[in-house]
Amino acid sequence: MGRAFEFRKARKMKRWSAMAKTFTRIGKDIVMAVKEGGASPETNSKLRAVIQNAKAANMPKENIERAIKRASDKSTGDFKEIIFEGYGPYGIAIIVETASDNNNRTVANIRSYFNKYGGNLGTAGSVEFMFDRVCSFKINTEIDLEELELNLIDFGVEEVLKEQENVLIYSDFENYGQIQRELENQGIKIISSEFERIPNQFKNLDDEKKEEVNTLIENIEEDDDVQNVFHNMN
Repeated sequence: MGRAFEFRKARKMKRWSAMAKTFTRIGKDIVMAVKEGGASPETNSKLRAVIQNAKAANMPKENIERAIKRASDKSTGDFKEIIFEGYGPYGIAIIVETASDNNNRTVANIRSYFNKYGGNLGTAGSVEFMFDRVCSFKINTEIDLEELELNLIDFGVEEVLKEQENVLIYSDFENYGQIQRELENQGIKIISSEFERIPNQFKNLDDEKKEEVNTLIENIEEDDDVQNVFHNMN
């Protein structure tokens, strides 16, 4: 069938793999949200946010409903968030966010990736100070950006940016809840929201060194327990 077919097939398989990983991550977020605040999106703001993210990622409705139903079952185990900090090759700071139902397995796996690919797993707080934890919202609104920023500045919003037909809002991590409530009060559609860790400073490496660091990051990201990976490589 030729090279073109093989290329398209490989690209499609990679896309499906990434989609499956995204759905698995969101499924865990749903479980944690339901266990924490109940199965009703109307009364559980965290679950409401996760469902918005699921829809933005094109997760099928039946998958979302199934995850909520499974999480509501008392026999379903809970996932705990575990944060890992360390350094990759050439001193690149790395933070790994995981959601795990088996702490020993997750710790062993993450440590093995750092050891195998030239990194060092550190202790809590060893690199966290190099990152600012922020929240972001992707919204759909016709309100003028300056007017929107003025409306939300008292709720902690620091930056409002246009992204094609949507708008991005950024703020400190601790302002997430009050911004979410205010957007909903104003009837503004929240497409998705997330938490990010933004480096205070980025570190530059040449292409060969970047490839070594990326090998470590890619292996970490492929682990089923891993939700997010943040680093300060430029």
